[in-house]
Amino acid sequence: MRKSYDLSAIRYILKLIRTEKIDVISTHSGRDSLLAGLAGRLSGKKPRIVRTRHLALPITSRITYSLLPHKVVTVSEYVRQYLIKEGVSPEKVLAVPTGIDLTRFDPEKTVDGLRQELNLGQDVPIVGTIAILRYRKGHHILLDSVPLVAEKIPQAVFVFAGNGPQKENIINKIQSMGISGRIFMLGLRSDIPEILKSIDLFVLPTLQEALGTSFLEAMAMGKPVIGTNVDGVGEVIENGRNGYLVEPNNPSALAETIIKALQDKEETKAMGIEGRKMVRQNYTVEKMYKSMYALYSSLMEGERA
Repeated sequence: MRKSYDLSAIRYILKLIRTEKIDVISTHSGRDSLLAGLAGRLSGKKPRIVRTRHLALPITSRITYSLLPHKVVTVSEYVRQYLIKEGVSPEKVLAVPTGIDLTRFDPEKTVDGLRQELNLGQDVPIVGTIAILRYRKGHHILLDSVPLVAEKIPQAVFVFAGNGPQKENIINKIQSMGISGRIFMLGLRSDIPEILKSIDLFVLPTLQEALGTSFLEAMAMGKPVIGTNVDGVGEVIENGRNGYLVEPNNPSALAETIIKALQDKEETKAMGIEGRKMVRQNYTVEKMYKSMYALYSSLMEGERA
């Protein structure tokens, strides 16, 4: 798939559809949606085409949503409504939220090893953020809130897990603010459940988010969360019930909420319990699998009919 109009790729996909007897084509981004969508529509086997949408960004190619696929699956109702506003038929768009593997994100079977790794006592409040280091994830906003939090809770520390294009800018900002002793840059990590087990509060002041899988992972580990009231975040965070929603790009409001969450341990513990309960009910991988299988099955039933 060297370019959007790669004829050799279309021919190859047509061959795969024929030789492998493909019933359903599922695509996930612009180029593969166009190439596989065209191949599917040209194929005499007429496979069903499903396009997925994981982002809360403006679409650039309406043909890969409105014309080529038989169904479009979005990661949240927010994204579904956006596509409908862009002209995609409501009957064509289905929201299937990301599912969390509760066998992996299980607080009862996960070891708290981060405090020992960082040489932090059990009484040190840890605020954690797990996300790719991109501007829209809002790390810079969280950094601006750190001095305000330190005024009320001087022992609090912050951990950032992840890597990305904003790494150097974040490190420079930390140094220029003189808060190096309060921030731990963990880099790219594979032990996310263990990190979540160790923190007291998960915070992500994102500026753009289709749903917020990282919030769901934190909730699955029984942690209270703080997010911003943007895009699809409000679908997973019920303010005051399983976490807090704050105004985007507002370090003062964010700091105030972090302080409140760290000081009111009973309330935030209850939020963590409620968050895990919600994930178990609505956001498991099993529920996601069943929804996708039901979609594929319904498309095949329609084709046979």
